[in-house]
Parts: sequence; structure tokens; C-alpha cells
Amino acid sequence: MQNKVLLQFRRFDAILLAATALLILLGLIVLYSSGLKAGSTANQLDTSRQIIYVGVGLLIFWVVSRIDYNVLRNYSNLLYITMVGFLLLVEIFGATRLGATRWISLGFFQFQPSEFAKLALIIVLAKFFSDNYEKSNEIRYVLMSLLYLLPPLVLVLSQPDLGTALVLVMVWLAMALTTKLKMRYFVIMLVVLLISLPVIYPRLAPYQRQRIATFINPTANPDTTGYNVNQAIIAVGSGGLFGQGLSSGSQSQGNFLPSQHTDFIFAVLSEKLGFLGGLLCIFLYCVIVVRAIWIAKNSADRFGTLLAIGIATMFAFHVVVNISMNIGLLPVTGIPLPFISAGGTSMMISLISIAILESIYGRRRSISLNTKEIYE
Repeated sequence: MQNKVLLQFRRFDAILLAATALLILLGLIVLYSSGLKAGSTANQLDTSRQIIYVGVGLLIFWVVSRIDYNVLRNYSNLLYITMVGFLLLVEIFGATRLGATRWISLGFFQFQPSEFAKLALIIVLAKFFSDNYEKSNEIRYVLMSLLYLLPPLVLVLSQPDLGTALVLVMVWLAMALTTKLKMRYFVIMLVVLLISLPVIYPRLAPYQRQRIATFINPTANPDTTGYNVNQAIIAVGSGGLFGQGLSSGSQSQGNFLPSQHTDFIFAVLSEKLGFLGGLLCIFLYCVIVVRAIWIAKNSADRFGTLLAIGIATMFAFHVVVNISMNIGLLPVTGIPLPFISAGGTSMMISLISIAILESIYGRRRSISLNTKEIYE
């Protein structure tokens, strides 16, 4: 029995697990500390909920990590239909917050289908590209892959959720680049996009155009459109090298920093734990992305490779965009910081993604262990 348990753990990527666990712990600490006001505990409901989300997410992680990831091939069509169905339900029954309709209220839980859409699209594209790998340089297969992308992309943009839409596009792009797709197709699409910008920009929501204007000149309106970014930059800078401490921080403790549990939680982390805390956070994300790429490279099959590439891209894009908008390098897009930002759907989808990576690693590891046993 003991040997069986040890064998199960040998099939896990310990480095990937450790980095994920540390990020979750770091997120819970920062989330809890952001509710400490003037020596008393307040607003800890978010932390309690997040602990529950982590607990449920870990149970799902354990189940998914023990399942052969190739099973996902059989359910890719069902996942795609379910994804589009959920996104359509948002249009009909969605709950609206801050001008965006992105959630389905289940009473005890606010489900965000756009988070599910990211992982579902990765699985669907991984099956499509792996099944048609040898033909992926043909224009009709390029167009077919884009047909999988367009419905969720349009539905997500209508919420409106530009950040998630960009994630979906980047996932498609990274996975397509892993196939035999010719580079000239990407050049053509880039040219079409650049030509379309004058048409796309006026169609953006007013707040999205304001965010782009604030990105170009963040100090232009510090009390209105530039308020969020300026407060985040102040919070990051005030943390110094070692931070102001978990119970300190003028921007977070004084509620000057908006969305400090979600979009701007990296600014809270940097204010409380300083440059070193922020550096540790970035390092742990780099570990996850590098391990995901390594798992992709060493996968037992092309489907696993494409899955891992899609997941690595999703995590990398989330981290780069979220941290960049916290320090004024990119416009604010509302993309959460995986494992750290408060949110049940994001936490669970992130843990399921890690579980799939562990399943890909475990299958390769299992083959290696079985081969070793045969030769011994």
C-alpha cells in the first residue's frame, strides 16, 4: 500500500506542485492582509470564500490529475457546445457588475463562463490541431481552426471582456504556431488586423477607449480615468525593497486602491511584501510556465504537447498582462492574477489546468517507470 502511494506521487511533477502551492498560499496571505484595517479584522468574507474555493479546487485537481488526459479528446465536442451554451446564458441571465455582464449567479457562487471558455478552447484546439497536424499548413484548416475561435470570441467581446478575448486569441496563436502552419498566414492576419484598427477602435466601449487613453498618458487625469493605475503605481512603489508589512500600506489599508482583491492584487502584494515579494511571485509564475513548456516538449503524444502549450500560454499571458497593468505598462483589461486574485471560477480553472499538466507529466513518467521496471 505504501509503495503504491509513493508510486502515485512519483508520477507528479513536484516542482510544478510546489510552485502552485506557494502561489496559492501567497494569495491567501495577501487577500487576508488586505482586510486588516486599523488593527481589527474586517472584510474577511472574501478570504473565507477563497479558502473554500481552494479546497473545492484541490479536490477537483486530485480527481483530474489521476485521469488520463487523452479522455478529454472524447469530450472535446461536448465541452465546446457547453462552453458556447454557457456564454449564451450569460447574454440572457448574466449578472452585471461595473458595466460588464460576465457572471451567472448560482446564489452561493458566481460562475464566470469566460474563465471556463479559455480551458475548453485549449482542449478543443489541441484535438483539432493534433488530428490535422499534417494538414495544418493548408488554408482550409487554418480557417476551420478560426471557426472554433470565433463564436466564443464574439460572445466574450459582447460582455464586454476584452482581456479574456485577447487570451483566447493568444491561445489560438500559440497553439497554431506549434503546428505546420505557414508563417505567411500570420503575416496576412497581422496586416488585416492593423488595417482593421481604425474600424475596431470606435466600436470599443467608452471605458475601454478611456483605458487606452490612460495607458498612453496615465498622468493626464489622475482623479478620474487614471485614478486606478496611479494608485496601483503608488502602492507598488511605496513597498520598497522589503514591503510595509501585512497590516500596513496606505493605499490598500486606506481603500485608495480599487479592485484590490482582484485586478490590482499584485499592487497590494508589492506594497505589503515589497520588491522581493513581487519578485518571488514572478519567479513562481516563471517556474509554472517553464515546467509547462518542459512538459509539452516531453509529452508522450502531440495532443499532450498542444494542451501543455495552450495552458502555458494562458498562464503566461495572464501574468504578463495583469502585472503590467499594475505598474502602468499596459492598459487595464480586468485579467485576474492566477491563484492570487479572489475568484472561485478562476481558481478552479487554474487548478484544473495544473491537474491536466500533471496528467500529461504522469503519463510520460508512468511510461518511463514501466520501461525501467521491464529492463530491471
